[in-house]
Amino acid sequence: MHNGNHQALEDEIYDRQVGICKAFANPTRLRILDMIATRDQTGSQLQRKLGVSTANLSQHLAVLKAAGVIITRREGKHLHCSLAIPEVKQACHLIRNVLRAQLRNGQRLGV
Repeated sequence: MHNGNHQALEDEIYDRQVGICKAFANPTRLRILDMIATRDQTGSQLQRKLGVSTANLSQHLAVLKAAGVIITRREGKHLHCSLAIPEVKQACHLIRNVLRAQLRNGQRLGV
C-alpha cells in the first residue's frame, strides 16, 4: 500500500476510534450496549429498564448509531435495537477487564 494511502487509512481509524470512545463515555449508553449484547431489545424495553424518557433514550440511541455500534429497525410501532457488529461486545468486555485489572492492582482513577 502506498505510504500516503496508509496514513490516510490510519487517520480515518483514529477518527473513528475517537467517535466510538465518545459514544462509550456515558453510563446509560454502556448499559444500553450491555442490554443489547445478549439479545435485541425494543426501545420500550430499554426505556423501562433504564428509567429514562423517550427523548433521552432517543438521544442515546442516536449517538450509538452515529458511532456505528448499534443498528435499529422498525417493526410496526416497535423500534428494535441490536449491536451493529459482534466486536462491539468484545470491546466493552475488554475495557471492563482493563478496569478490573486496575482495581485489582489498587489503582484509582484520577478523575
